[in-house]
Amino acid sequence: MTKNTRRTFLTTAVPALALATPVTAQTPATGALPRKKVYRTSTGPFKKDGPPLYSQELTLGNLVFVSGKSAGLDFKGDIKAHTARTLDLIEESLKSAGSSMDKVLKVNVYLTDMKDYDGMNETYLGRFGSEPPVRTTVAVSAIPDRTLVEMDCIAQI
Repeated sequence: MTKNTRRTFLTTAVPALALATPVTAQTPATGALPRKKVYRTSTGPFKKDGPPLYSQELTLGNLVFVSGKSAGLDFKGDIKAHTARTLDLIEESLKSAGSSMDKVLKVNVYLTDMKDYDGMNETYLGRFGSEPPVRTTVAVSAIPDRTLVEMDCIAQI
């Protein structure tokens, strides 16, 4: 990078990046950073002894992070049924944290077979409102509950 190119970059791009970088929200009264809050729904990674393996959903500031949801080990049905059940579980988690499907910003979809992509999309379509979130869909070799689809998401509160 030449001196002039570097100077141009530093005077134009770097300030723009600084403006685009979110400022960490602090609690006005104390100046403290927000703390994460863990939520529990009716299903999840419960253990008899000790802490759970992971949190089902948690919030930090005005964001809620929902862990991977799937129809479950004994669930019967095709990809459409698995997708509908998975989305219902995501919606339950979002509601428990004070959010909703139309506030979802990002979804990750994991399919055990890309042949199920169209069927999953048929059920997925419209579940997040008229302005759907960004999404990544990937094929994986297996999902722990031997289900056809798993999803996780990040949403606003």
